[in-house]
Amino acid sequence: MKYYIIAGEASGDLHGGNMMKSLKKLDTEAQFRVWGGDSMAHESGGNLVKHYRNTDFVGFTEVIANLRTILTNIKNCKKDILAYQPDALVLIDYPGFNLRIAKWAKKKNLKIIYYISPQVWAWNSRRVHKIKKIVDKMMVILPFEKDFYKGYDYDVEFVGHPLLDAIDDYSKEGSNFYEKNKISKEKKIIALLPGSRNQEVKNLFSVMIELLPLFPDYQFVLAGAPSIPSDTYQKHISNYNEKRKASGKSLIDLPIVFGQTYQLLKQAEAAVVTSGTATLETALFQIPQVVCYKGSTISYQIAIRIVDIKYISLVNLIMDKEIVTELIQHKFNVDNLKNELQKILNPDQQKNIKEGYLELRKKLGGGGASKKAAETIWKILNE
Repeated sequence: MKYYIIAGEASGDLHGGNMMKSLKKLDTEAQFRVWGGDSMAHESGGNLVKHYRNTDFVGFTEVIANLRTILTNIKNCKKDILAYQPDALVLIDYPGFNLRIAKWAKKKNLKIIYYISPQVWAWNSRRVHKIKKIVDKMMVILPFEKDFYKGYDYDVEFVGHPLLDAIDDYSKEGSNFYEKNKISKEKKIIALLPGSRNQEVKNLFSVMIELLPLFPDYQFVLAGAPSIPSDTYQKHISNYNEKRKASGKSLIDLPIVFGQTYQLLKQAEAAVVTSGTATLETALFQIPQVVCYKGSTISYQIAIRIVDIKYISLVNLIMDKEIVTELIQHKFNVDNLKNELQKILNPDQQKNIKEGYLELRKKLGGGGASKKAAETIWKILNE
């Protein structure tokens, strides 16, 4: 079979890559043409058309500013799909782009399978009516999504969360993290995860870095995103050191590790994490965290008026209660970060958070999401 698969950011690329590996076991002659990243291309054998680093725009004003690029990408994607003539179009999250492609593809009589639902439960739930008309099969990974769709008389399949397998598989491996990265074992590690998008790094990292001199008994290590050049992080570090130098303060050193986020989390005592899939990854590694997010003022003002959710982090959303603290927009500043980080470094607070994490894991269901998703796709194409 020929599969055309579209993912628009790092987590979609990871889950798409794992799903492709499972599909290969069922369909040994499978051919993949993909919009995604390194996992879907290099690790899973997909023919990469476009890397997500060139397609991922977040926030209302950011989308408007890049509208011409987005529309060009949609046009080129349609043309490429027609030329490839896939047996199935598999869409992974990324709703702004993928729902437009799905609407067009339905008119072309293509088989449309959606893996990892758009967050229609958060805003503009009316999109469910559109999804019912254009998507042949929807597979969801969050436990409450099945009931949500049921309320619209739409039968979707809950396959479990693919992160369970990815993290369980990694947890069985050994690690030479300290030696490999020349990091001392003398101090416990606090991990910084400023996101996988340039916008996130720009808005969040310059504040996160101010924590370093405030916690001298710990060492901070930055999880670098593969889609962001090292120079981007180094520029922020240099700017911060210039300020410290000008005021007669000692310079800071911040190790950066690329492609080793799981290794870093496995060793960390606590973490400061940008909202997104990384919050769930951090929780599944049982690491206490402070969740952060800050966008443009206009995007934030629009969001609070149309988004209908109590929390921003996946951890709190799934549990429907506050397990981890969220510092959003104006609450995201160095003073609040310092106070919240001090709290989660307290053993009693860590115990409470980790108990919540265990409850979270139970809610996510069993493992095997990638395998179940691949089996569902295979079954649909062979009915």
